[in-house]
Amino acid sequence: MEQFYTIQGEGYNAGRAAYFLRLGGCDVGCVWCDVKESWDADQHPRVAIADMVAAATAHAGRNVVITGGEPLMYDLSALTAALKDAGCQNWLETSGAYPLSGVWDWVCVSPKKFKAPLPEVIAQAHELKVVVFNKSDFAWAEQHAALAGPQTRLYLQPEWSKAETMTPLIIEYVKEHPQWQISLQTHKYLDIP
Repeated sequence: MEQFYTIQGEGYNAGRAAYFLRLGGCDVGCVWCDVKESWDADQHPRVAIADMVAAATAHAGRNVVITGGEPLMYDLSALTAALKDAGCQNWLETSGAYPLSGVWDWVCVSPKKFKAPLPEVIAQAHELKVVVFNKSDFAWAEQHAALAGPQTRLYLQPEWSKAETMTPLIIEYVKEHPQWQISLQTHKYLDIP
């Protein structure tokens, strides 16, 4: 759908330079999705893997975030292998609703209520990032944290339109449940893509 060089704004790698490859196509259907234009893959031209790798490596940073839409709707083995061969670190942003494919240095699973994540994908995640839209999302986050491996970092992130209301609740929750950390969409606060 689009590709661009910027700063990763969320989660564990926030603040680091990264090249984003946003793949078109998603059937998860989050009502609060901020890239709904990514849902219909047919609305976006196909791009050759070699062209994506060339674009990503034209910049100083070698961290590549593959996101969507829902990137795991596709077999990402060839793309991630080509990026690794070019010296890139591969970071995945996924709902976890599809089987894991590809070679990854960092896997962020952000489970969505609209299409259940696969337990085996959550178990392999380096990061579990739960978007908090309402108070019931804390219990839902704990259900998914129970599926995570011991290596998984746990993040709670306020949904952007509800940040004013949810952030104070997340702060109190993290103080009571210190295994969790707060993730903010710093790129939105900084007004960068």
